[in-house]
Formats: sequence, structure tokens, C-alpha cells
Amino acid sequence: MNADERNAGQIAFWNGPGGLSWVELQDAWDIALAPVAAAAIARAAIRPGERIVDIGCGCGATTIELARLAGATGKVLGIDVSRPMLARAATRLPSGPGVEWVLDDATIHAFPARAYDVLFSRFGVMFFAEPARSFTNLRGALRPGGRLAFSCFRAPQMNPWMMVPAQAAYAHVPPPPSTDPDAPGPFAFAREERVRGILAAAGFESIGMEPFDLELDIASGRGLDWAVETTFKIGATSRAVQGQPPVIRRAVAESIRRVLAPYERGGHVSLPAAIWLVTAISP
Repeated sequence: MNADERNAGQIAFWNGPGGLSWVELQDAWDIALAPVAAAAIARAAIRPGERIVDIGCGCGATTIELARLAGATGKVLGIDVSRPMLARAATRLPSGPGVEWVLDDATIHAFPARAYDVLFSRFGVMFFAEPARSFTNLRGALRPGGRLAFSCFRAPQMNPWMMVPAQAAYAHVPPPPSTDPDAPGPFAFAREERVRGILAAAGFESIGMEPFDLELDIASGRGLDWAVETTFKIGATSRAVQGQPPVIRRAVAESIRRVLAPYERGGHVSLPAAIWLVTAISP
């Protein structure tokens, strides 16, 4: 894999515990994130025969759907830095005429120039160390008039699905130190003005940012126990409890169960999530 050394921390995470957890939870989180994927793909307006790059494609759910929409004459390149997640993606749909899986860093990957109609991502673009540089490289792969569409999270306080269990955990373990809110991570693209600035610096035009609100079922219909377990494997809570002794982990689990219980309805544990649906054009 070719990689920008400034993305090394994220690459290590997604090839370690982060990527392995997403592989383990792939089927459940494909269900949980299906409404976001559908909304973002709708904004991409895929047409039969188009060539598409799925940035940070992970375990491949969106790549597979993009390939279906592009049809037999289309082509989708799914690119990610996570070897375990791409391995899972390849078991779901092996590489062939319509789909190619690439283990590489999109910041420096040598895309063929002006070869694609669409750049797409579901939560795969917030982890670049230098996002303007990354998007400049990606835009070089788009034909004139090519489209960009992706989803990203808005502010942490607008996303209780992650922050409610995390705050319960912080009653037992130290909260993370304050960091630059624009540092690579789930909420790095929360600020509208920042995202617009990044895309403009990369040469995109007609930039649109649409708020999209939903109830995110972190249990994927599998009940409160599953929801608690999930928080230990992905997101802010998973990082907070990493390396903690069993007695602390049990206390955190009890607190998370208590704060999530009011949200449970018929096996679903749904909390508010706030998303940006971002679109742009390459001139």
C-alpha cells in the first residue's frame, strides 16, 4: 500500500482494532447505516454505465449498491486503507469487470486522470490528515462535470447516538484530552465552513451541504444487550475503555445500559444522529 506518512496513525487504527471491530459488526452496522447510505447515494444520482470511486469503502456495502446502480456497463473502484475491511468486502463481491477493490491511501493513490464520473463516500473522508490535498488528488480522477457526494457527521453534541454512551463511560474513566476539533476523526467535518473551504481549495464548485437528521438504531434491532456491546467496540466509548480492567468495564457497561434503556423500543435502541450530505461538481 502506498500511503502518506501523515495518515499513518489512521492507517494503523483501521488495520488494527478499529478495522477488526467494523468487520465483526459489519452486518449489523450495514443495517444501522442503510438510511444514510441510501440518502447519500440518492444525491450521487448514479446512472447506468458510470464509473465511480467509493472512498473509504470499508466492508463494501455502498460499493456493492453503487455497482448495482451502475449496471453491467459501469465500474466501481472501492478504495480503503484497511486490509481486514477490504478482505471482508472481497468475500461479499469478488473483484471482476464491474468492481475493483484497492488497498491504498486515496491521498496519494495514482488514479487515472479524468477517468471517473462520480466520487462517493459514506463516512470515509473525515480521517485525512490534509483533506484539501486528499480531495485535490481525488478531483484529478474526475472528468469535467463529474460529481462528488458524501456523508459526514455534524457536531458531536448533535449526535447522541455516540455521545450518550460515551458520557456514561466518562463517569468511570478519564475523558480524552481536548484535541483540535478539526483533527482527523468522526467529527472532523462537522463545521460547514471548513468543509466548504476544503472542497473549494481542492477545486470543486457548486458545493452543497444538506442537513440530514435521523434516529440511528445502534442495536440494529437486536436489543439493549447488543447496543451496550456495540459501544464497547466502536466509537468514543470503545477508545475510553480500551485497556481498562474488568471491574471498570463492568461498571461502564452498567452505566451505559442505564442511559440507553429509555431509548429501547422493541429491540431497537435509536438515538438522534445529525449528518451532512455534501455534493459538489468538478469544473
